[in-house]
Amino acid sequence: MNRLNQLFAAKKDNLLSIYYTAGYPALNTTVNIAEALEKAGADFLEIGFPYSDPVADGPTIQHSSEQALENGMTLNKLFEELTELRKRVTIPILLMGYVNPIVQYGVERFCKKASELGVDGIIVPDLPMYEYEALYSAHFINNNLSNIFLVTPQTSPERIRKIDELSNSFIYLLSSSSITGGNLQLTHNIEDYYKRVKAMNLNNPAIIGFGIADNATFKKACEYANGAIVGSKFVKLLGEENYMEKIPAFVKGIRG
Repeated sequence: MNRLNQLFAAKKDNLLSIYYTAGYPALNTTVNIAEALEKAGADFLEIGFPYSDPVADGPTIQHSSEQALENGMTLNKLFEELTELRKRVTIPILLMGYVNPIVQYGVERFCKKASELGVDGIIVPDLPMYEYEALYSAHFINNNLSNIFLVTPQTSPERIRKIDELSNSFIYLLSSSSITGGNLQLTHNIEDYYKRVKAMNLNNPAIIGFGIADNATFKKACEYANGAIVGSKFVKLLGEENYMEKIPAFVKGIRG
């Protein structure tokens, strides 16, 4: 049982996760930001590692990735920064990024290093489920890392059941199949999708991401799932002056 499992066993509702990009707005800020978010009341965090071709990211996160790469952020640099992580941060931490840098680094090596540094899970949006199951699942399991799968409004019930079967912490429920950074739009189709997934009574909790930007959208997402993820809105904050001082009020504003 890793920290994610412990969190979901202890807290069932209104879970708040924050996403940000490692290396943005500057190098050597990753753990400082994580520590500040924990103190402000975030339940768990997603730290993105930048990639040059982020197909699912909207302009805000794309910009943060470009800036992070210009700043010199790499997987090796991220792992170097994370050596201080568990001396200062206790909440669950996930790494999120695209499969290409992980494969280049070596999947087994990546999982081993992440686990050694206290990472609890990995989110890889473009890793096909069959590849994970056939080629990589043992590396995740052997290193006590949760692999987080994504579900969209177009995902079939059969695939959702399969994802639930392969998951061991939570399922990332996308509010749409578009890029990050839009506002949560609760059309009848989207509400039906949330209700349909909720009615499946999955074994794993569901966390909603994409479009969560304020207390209203956070509360609405929590009506249908166990919690929600804020990404682009927080990354925008990191582009402001004195952003560290603004983190407590930001988290309080989301939680209401």
